[in-house]
Amino acid sequence: MHPASSVIIFTTLSGLGFGLLFWLGLGMPATTGLNAFIFFTIAYLLAVGGLMASTFHLGHPKRALKAFTQWQTSWLSREAWFSVFALLIMAVYGAGLVFFGTALTTLGWLGAVLSLGTVLTTSMIYAQLKTVPRWHHWSTPLLFAALSLAGGALLAGQVTFAIPLLAIAGVVQVSYWIIGDGQLRASGTTIETATGLGNIGKVRAFEPPHTGTNYLLREMVHVVGRKHASTLRLISLVLMVGLPILFLLVPFGHIWAALAVLSHLIGVAVSRWLFFAQAEHVVGLYYGKR
Repeated sequence: MHPASSVIIFTTLSGLGFGLLFWLGLGMPATTGLNAFIFFTIAYLLAVGGLMASTFHLGHPKRALKAFTQWQTSWLSREAWFSVFALLIMAVYGAGLVFFGTALTTLGWLGAVLSLGTVLTTSMIYAQLKTVPRWHHWSTPLLFAALSLAGGALLAGQVTFAIPLLAIAGVVQVSYWIIGDGQLRASGTTIETATGLGNIGKVRAFEPPHTGTNYLLREMVHVVGRKHASTLRLISLVLMVGLPILFLLVPFGHIWAALAVLSHLIGVAVSRWLFFAQAEHVVGLYYGKR
């Protein structure tokens, strides 16, 4: 699929924001007053900023509120509800820490669960799509959760958890790529099944269906060269996992911590670009693009 900047920003920032809220809900770090205000401000800027960025990819942003009405059938709607409940509950929990120095533990744990639930519902928007075999797999929600928890621990300054979680996220990311590379072939979807002409023999695209482009080609068909993708995967792993772990292993300093966060953020953004660019929507078969 064609990588839209809005969804890359959305999945990158919101994942980190809700990941940070998860750790804050567990009382990590145990902070109050101004420090708590700073942590919660960062978390809300990332989470809400990411959610707002997602609306720019809607065909009719003014209809965004209608998404809340489809919770029984739509993962997008479930994500909307989870995010609202998570943000409201964490706001109350955060207010207790900032203004009263009181940790409402039960509320914090509930907010943490809802924050992680928001990330999982976001991942299911993609994992549910049978038309994108690379996404239609259990590794997609696992990848979103792993990166959110690792990034959240990094932002929360929980080095003891951040280092192993970053390593786990790296393993999950590599596994996702390995599994995903064979998903389209394993799905059994071919140009014969895409056109419905397989019963009469081997099918090949003689000419494109039309002379110009269209929405499907703009949004659903994007081919990344194997060499180019391999280079970006390596860059993503180094920035997302390798450098942050290295920075966390040196004697603590705010500069190193900031560099670790910045490196991880850029690495996740590259990973998300690949997530969409290599999606391999089956409609590409109809146009002879696979």
